[in-house]
Amino acid sequence: MADVLVLVAHPDLARSRVNRALLAQARQLAPADVEVRDLYALYPDYVIDVEAEQAALARSRAVVWVHPVQWYSMPALMKLWVDEVLAFGWAYGPGGRALAGKGLWLVVSTGGPQSSYQPAGSNGYAFERFMPAYRQTAELVGMRFLEPAVFHGAHKAGVRAVHDHAHAFAQRLLALAGDARAHALAAQPAVDADERRVAADD
Repeated sequence: MADVLVLVAHPDLARSRVNRALLAQARQLAPADVEVRDLYALYPDYVIDVEAEQAALARSRAVVWVHPVQWYSMPALMKLWVDEVLAFGWAYGPGGRALAGKGLWLVVSTGGPQSSYQPAGSNGYAFERFMPAYRQTAELVGMRFLEPAVFHGAHKAGVRAVHDHAHAFAQRLLALAGDARAHALAAQPAVDADERRVAADD
């Protein structure tokens, strides 16, 4: 079981610079720490295997969404994934507690520079103003929404900037895996000495 599940959703990864670099870094990490799923490679026809995706979520302790920002939101396949995989009765609603307590880390890139996400910029608002839907999604399914990582200006970013961002991403994934393991251990019920002895005898 991988501690961290990384879901990458880029509709044209071959032309990507930032997201492709992040995917490459994640794939270099130990499978026991990080499982990587490239959604557009898995589902080019947009027919999502809901059971497979739910199984991947269930065996992870933290989830990472990696995608470019498109029209102030997520790419189409990522949105379809949310609609179908985070199902009523499984992720939320009566009995829907499959994701409760897991961390959710959003890692996104924007084509425009950070200056465009200001009141006087072309997008008119700070980037945080576009985050409520993500935060509320995590809230509804009982996940802990972690501080997002945003890479602005992907279209004109230099090679060094992309490299440094990808390296920092990999380091954060490893730290997140460690945190997820620690969180899971802390959540385990205490076992007294007699119970430990019986379990060992078994």
